[in-house]
Amino acid sequence: MSPVAARGAWVAQGAVVLMPAGLMLFLGAWGIRRQDAIWRDEAVTYDMAHRGLADLWATLQHVDVVHGLYYVLMHLWFAGYDATLRGAFGDAVGLRLPSVAAMTVAAAGVALLGERLVGRRAGLLAGCTFALIPVVQQYAQEGRSYAMVCALVVWASLLLVQAAARPRRKLWLGYTALMLFACLLHEFASLALPAHGAAVILARLPRRVLRSWLLAAVTVLAGLAPLAVFSTRQSAQISWLMWPDPVQLLTFAVLAVLGIACTRVRIRSRGPIGLRALGLPLLLLPTLLLLLLSHVEPAYVDRYVLYYVVGFALLAGAALARLLRPPGELGQTRGRRLRWTMTVVLIVAVLVPVDVHLRSPDSRVDDVTAIAHALREVAEPGDGLLFMPSRRRIWRATLPRDFRGLHDLALAESPLASRTLYGTERSGEAIRSRMLSVRRIVVAGDPDGQPVDDNDQEIAKRTTLREAFGICRSTQVRGARITVYARPGACGGGG
Repeated sequence: MSPVAARGAWVAQGAVVLMPAGLMLFLGAWGIRRQDAIWRDEAVTYDMAHRGLADLWATLQHVDVVHGLYYVLMHLWFAGYDATLRGAFGDAVGLRLPSVAAMTVAAAGVALLGERLVGRRAGLLAGCTFALIPVVQQYAQEGRSYAMVCALVVWASLLLVQAAARPRRKLWLGYTALMLFACLLHEFASLALPAHGAAVILARLPRRVLRSWLLAAVTVLAGLAPLAVFSTRQSAQISWLMWPDPVQLLTFAVLAVLGIACTRVRIRSRGPIGLRALGLPLLLLPTLLLLLLSHVEPAYVDRYVLYYVVGFALLAGAALARLLRPPGELGQTRGRRLRWTMTVVLIVAVLVPVDVHLRSPDSRVDDVTAIAHALREVAEPGDGLLFMPSRRRIWRATLPRDFRGLHDLALAESPLASRTLYGTERSGEAIRSRMLSVRRIVVAGDPDGQPVDDNDQEIAKRTTLREAFGICRSTQVRGARITVYARPGACGGGG
């Protein structure tokens, strides 16, 4: 190959990776602050990442061990970020930058995977499709582990495809390490293993390849087993899950139908593992297996298997590469290509309002920052403070200064001292006694219409407020209602 041709090939190869990665980086950075809104799960990340490693380890013995590795990584990240960049960018950006970086790496991996399976044009379009999917953009701007897990599964899938074509020990070791890392970040990354296994079987690869994959899968599961067994002691953490969210199910159903439709387009794969052999199982199996598991114990949330969108991106990218090929190529007419181009432009235009919404505070279930500010506006020094239910105490994790001067009447031990997420509370009788000792109480609680907890502490809070206090004022912010209660005649007074 001549130097000019080699340089052209290098440029084309770079474009396949850099264009999707650049698009994902732009979409991840666009509106990343979200008006400094942080929602409750991100507040948990912030709180846990800012605990000392000894305190974090002690907490994980009781709660949230499934996210332990992620919290450690975020602890190390914040150690540097707080010292150098926090003053310029704030907490919200610090929480989300690792996820933006992870999704950027994932987009690059999807492009390389598409190129390996079909070709450069398919890889380029697969990477760009991945970046444009709204749920990808959502978790690219969220301080949780799901973007990292997605990136690891993408690159593990790429190593699997490479190992199937040219079996090498280092490729299998790399695949094993990436999948184990993904599973330790979140246990449900293990549901990518059946999809990979299905790809190996559907591709009818030699037995030695199948044996190598089985050895890798067993190693991953063996490495995950201690964490999985220990985490069963903390299964009450997902007791709030009921039947899957209809919107999440609809998103999966739409992508599944579109992905299956893309397989109708005639596509020639390049390697021993074909596009359909990997794309369809990755799109369908993790979600379907999680839904099946949810019939035994509710566990379905789409972000647990976010990487299923990689399967859709691969199938859609290959189909678009075929349908949008240059006029005259393989009988393609200019009019047909124009129609497909207009269709793609229309889809992107429809996604713009969704993308704008994802970058607003209203896109998450609550806004911890707005809640803290609203409470500060109505509270007076010396007021009593109640969180209803107690798990909403996480609302104070990122802005503790907005709660200074208020007396948390129910709190027995702080989250840090009790090695829990939300702290421990006094008995119902003790809470009632402390409530009756103050004149005004500010309640930070769930918005109207939410189910209420029926433990002694929550019953005591509700009963005492109803019997001994009146409402002075109430305001609703995203995901919460802030209400000021007072004894008769004390609405304007201090605590």
